[in-house]
Amino acid sequence: MIEALPALALINARVITMDPACPRSESVAIRGGRIESVGRTDDRQLLEWSGFRILDCRGRTVLPGFIDAHIHLHAFAESLMEPDLGHRSGVDSIEGIRRILREEARKRPFGTWIQCRGYHEFHLREKRHPGRRDLDGAAPDHFVKLTHATGHAHVLNSAALRHLGITIESPDPEGGWIERDLETGEPTGVLFEMGSWLARRVPGIGTAMMEEAAERAGKALLALGITSVQDASSRNDLDRWELFRCWQSAGRFRSRISMMSGIEAFCDGQFEGSLREEGGDRRLNFGGVKIVLTEATGRLHPDIKTLCALVHDVHRRGNRVAIHAVEEGAIEAALEAIEAAQRKIPGKDCRHRIEHCSVCPPELAARIAAAGVLVVTQPPFVYYHGDRYLETVPDNQLPWLYPLKTLQANGVKVAGSSDSPIVPASPLVGIGAAVNRRSERGKAVTAKEAITPQEALALYTIGAAEAGFAEKDTGSIKPGKRADLVVLDEDPLQVPPEKIGGIEVLATVLDGEFFQFGEF
Repeated sequence: MIEALPALALINARVITMDPACPRSESVAIRGGRIESVGRTDDRQLLEWSGFRILDCRGRTVLPGFIDAHIHLHAFAESLMEPDLGHRSGVDSIEGIRRILREEARKRPFGTWIQCRGYHEFHLREKRHPGRRDLDGAAPDHFVKLTHATGHAHVLNSAALRHLGITIESPDPEGGWIERDLETGEPTGVLFEMGSWLARRVPGIGTAMMEEAAERAGKALLALGITSVQDASSRNDLDRWELFRCWQSAGRFRSRISMMSGIEAFCDGQFEGSLREEGGDRRLNFGGVKIVLTEATGRLHPDIKTLCALVHDVHRRGNRVAIHAVEEGAIEAALEAIEAAQRKIPGKDCRHRIEHCSVCPPELAARIAAAGVLVVTQPPFVYYHGDRYLETVPDNQLPWLYPLKTLQANGVKVAGSSDSPIVPASPLVGIGAAVNRRSERGKAVTAKEAITPQEALALYTIGAAEAGFAEKDTGSIKPGKRADLVVLDEDPLQVPPEKIGGIEVLATVLDGEFFQFGEF
């Protein structure tokens, strides 16, 4: 249910403002899409609110609207339209994948694409990636592409390999890797770090389906209490910007979007001039420049010289970089490039970011803080991937895996996110994971890095707002800020920590619009 409300007062609520000057309150009054007042609920105020719609929260909790500081919005929308091969969907074997492919093949004309996502070899009985021969028998007359749960690997069947011209003679693309049979040299169908290469050659899901996907994505995020997203997709360009603008203009997607540009589009000059300087629409803003730094081939890509040049160019033009860096070596290289740019051109408050920062010991955290770099991390990975981490992450790295407490203790500003569709987008699951440090199976994952519920809430509110240069408008409940709120059935600061992830979102308020999802 959606209502456009010119004036709304939420009363008898447990308001957690995330504003240190007024941390708790009982009521929030909204007019014209902005927060007009925050205070107590008493007879005098009720008289002043005679022109308002009064919503009695009956002790429910009100928070600032959640902000996901790193999501892949287009891919998230597409994922809602594609078959899910994840273990939570009951797929636990390569035969399970084949079964779904056979079902999809019966629905689609010969010679068309079947694209599925979400498999992970860790959760398959065979403990390996499926290969082209596994897929061929299930859908021999279709082109098949599977996307790994991380998004960093794909599997093609033989028909798709032929269609895209990948043969025994094909060289590995820059930064990517074609897995080959050790005896014959033939491609196995498994491709690593070739998502951008494939995206330029494999068709999308089509305009009509994409519009439906956008609408589903918008509703799904609002139902999770997410009022703002920061899109960190490396393939973002001006066409993607215009697509998001159309989604919002048509009312298909309501939450705010801060969209990063991929480095290629930025270097091509697609985001110069008034678009970048003015920040775009009220709900669509330019969010910086994404650079993916990987070690998939055993060496850094891009190499350190190229990386330094790219970061310097972005910094020189007054923009921020958001560098994908997972391993300790990649994080050090990202810092080296940012520090070099800051030495050459000091004084710019670009709020450069490192995305993920997955393995980060204290000395590296201190260096990040000294450089004024923000970290945008993914607490829900501890929950959704924790069991795999415990089995596969080396013992010398595990103590510093997604080290929230270490980062904060060293003065690093941290924001929370989902990286969805890599994992589900629920901020409450992420908040619970940051507090509990437990995997899906209930195992402790570096428990010493747990933070308090208040600190975890900050990751998805004021911390994420600061990561997007949006703290003057969002991230806390304060007069003058935008009326972006979420109403919960329980208080995450009061319930047992293990119950935080299961708290229900009852309603979301975005610019004064009221979206109800549960009973009051």
